[in-house]
Amino acid sequence: MYHVTKLPNKLRLATVEMPHMASVSLGIWSAVGSRCERKTESGISHFIEHMLFKGTSRRTAIQISQEIEGIGGYINACTSEENTCYHARAHAKHASKLMDVLVDMYLNPIFDRREICRERNVIKEEIAMTYDQPSQHVLELSDNTLWPNQPLGQSIAGNERSLNATRGKQLMSFHSKHYVSASTVVVAAGNIRHTELLHLAKKLAKEIPKGRLSKWFPATQKQKGPEICLFTRSTEQTQLALGIRTCSRHDHRRFALRLLNTLLGENMSSRLFRSIREEHGLAYNIYSIPNFYHDTGSLTITAGLDTANTEKALKLTMEELQKLRNKAPSIGELRRARDYLIGQLELSLESTDNQMNWVAEQLLGFEKIIPPNQIKDYLHEIRPSDIRGAAIDFFQPENICLSMVSPLKSKRKLLKCLKID
Repeated sequence: MYHVTKLPNKLRLATVEMPHMASVSLGIWSAVGSRCERKTESGISHFIEHMLFKGTSRRTAIQISQEIEGIGGYINACTSEENTCYHARAHAKHASKLMDVLVDMYLNPIFDRREICRERNVIKEEIAMTYDQPSQHVLELSDNTLWPNQPLGQSIAGNERSLNATRGKQLMSFHSKHYVSASTVVVAAGNIRHTELLHLAKKLAKEIPKGRLSKWFPATQKQKGPEICLFTRSTEQTQLALGIRTCSRHDHRRFALRLLNTLLGENMSSRLFRSIREEHGLAYNIYSIPNFYHDTGSLTITAGLDTANTEKALKLTMEELQKLRNKAPSIGELRRARDYLIGQLELSLESTDNQMNWVAEQLLGFEKIIPPNQIKDYLHEIRPSDIRGAAIDFFQPENICLSMVSPLKSKRKLLKCLKID
């Protein structure tokens, strides 16, 4: 099902052959994101993502969208802390068109000065939109509190100062440095053979500049106890994000942590949902989500609630963390969590888009593809004691950061809510 070819210039090409599908999802990934940016470059990876849609030496911006949408497909892109992806999907018979447009964007952006000025304002509006959505704003605050004064904690979109300072020369230089063969992965998933992908990628393989794999700035941590970031503003609710530093994607404890997260707050059966919403009625929704990076990770619990209920909700949340430290879950609870994760994995991989994302993230994150069945085997190996061990390892005072967007003006009482033994 999975085929990978690494060319002499270190460009990697991968295919997920799904002959029963009508479509193909194609993605060109670069191993560069906000973690590769200096403070003065903050947001430049995301800025380049926007600019690649603004025209090439062969196509205008409108031609880029029309050529894909005109065949019934769609095209988009995304930037994360560690990767940037340009992807498109259409009927499999149009695979060559998808590749031609994506390769043209990837290799031949023109970085027109007028377009840069316009897109700078668009990104500022994107940032403003995040500030207008407290549930999104609090997640950015959480990352900044977990990893302060370093690239991993900075906004992917950058800030007004860095955006104003970014010029065409910087964009071109950053693009030339990072959009190179060793940092690039091409993945096709759907009704396509690997030999066809190799043929379609000939132009990219021939023209892409050689270069080294992009480097990222390592995460640092100097915290001694719980930290609180309070952003005071007039809102109807308090939005909170309780961030906990954990482990990297290369740490085998991540499998116990994934199961722990499912038990804690991933779905409506989770302990936090039952406690905070069902038993006490303090929030409409509360959930937790894990993130894994090259050298660190996080588990973030987030909720929106009445400001008057903030302290009670925090205390109940910390009680659930303490319970996981004190006692291993039952065999039945572990089995349900494992079956949920395996089921979600199987459902997600029915999609060509998700298969494309899965393979690219595996190659960029691990330099190989870990088959889904191997992931299932790892999950089956986890015992209740492993989950308790992960809770003991990670639920420590020096790993806990609370971020809030709230009408509250003082965080003095909140610190008492974050005690854990």
